[in-house]
Amino acid sequence: MKHSCSATSSRCRMSSSGAAGLLYPLLGACLWAAVVAYKPVIIVHGLFDSSGDFKNLQRFINESHPGTNVTVIDLFDRSASLQPMWKQVEGFKDAVYPIMQNAADGVHFICYSQGGLVCRGILSTLSDHNVHSFISLSSPQAGQYGDTDYLKYLFPQFVKSNLYHLCYTAVGQRVSICNYWNDPHHKDLYVNSSDYLALLNGERPSPNSTEWKKNFLMIKKLVLIGGPDDGVITPWQSSQFGFYNDNETVVEMQHQDLYLSDFFGLKTLAARGDVIICSVPGVEHVWWHSNETVFHSCIERWLV
Repeated sequence: MKHSCSATSSRCRMSSSGAAGLLYPLLGACLWAAVVAYKPVIIVHGLFDSSGDFKNLQRFINESHPGTNVTVIDLFDRSASLQPMWKQVEGFKDAVYPIMQNAADGVHFICYSQGGLVCRGILSTLSDHNVHSFISLSSPQAGQYGDTDYLKYLFPQFVKSNLYHLCYTAVGQRVSICNYWNDPHHKDLYVNSSDYLALLNGERPSPNSTEWKKNFLMIKKLVLIGGPDDGVITPWQSSQFGFYNDNETVVEMQHQDLYLSDFFGLKTLAARGDVIICSVPGVEHVWWHSNETVFHSCIERWLV
């Protein structure tokens, strides 16, 4: 049985207006979601962490960017994070690649502590990645050299001044932290022995350097977050590519050879205006991913 409506039918006018009243907000919501759709966010954890440690960061993202697909990669947790860096790069790469393939508009990386170096390995070796913002959250990008609680726990018989005896050996290079241990008093040993950071930074020539640089420069933004009260990353300026000279005086990023020679594209990114430095005092290392001020000041705007 068909129902017809005349122009004078109040009943039909009410039905039409009621349907419109329901339909228009729904269409508006769909259009709004299409306009403000956010890129997926991939989080890579650090040394001795696991995916469960990032619930606050996930909440911050979902509150500020509703509907964002946030994935904390659950690999190399806790003690497994001591495995060699290249092994971790391959494992994490296999995990993130399907997410990238399903994100036509690209993804964002938030990579914490040691995870920031894992992400550098992924970005350098993956020729078809689609990472827009690479957010390095208190990561030792220029290396690590300090007597921290982590060092005392891992290597109780060593201090920073003699750890090179272990780290710059084939055995030492099987431990992740030794892959980026950068002793400023033994630079030649570091350059010739580091199987990971010296290669990524272009400090030791590699047949892959040109390709790695090209791949890394595919990112749109490099966000370097750190602060003077970190207490673990040593020197803390390593989180922003500063590091010690042989007198243990910090040389800032712009005066580092790896920047001036543009070994892996850092100077090129800076010239493009795509290097963002965000320094926040008063944050200890284990709290970077749970600090709401850090999120709003340094991270939120780069997740669009």
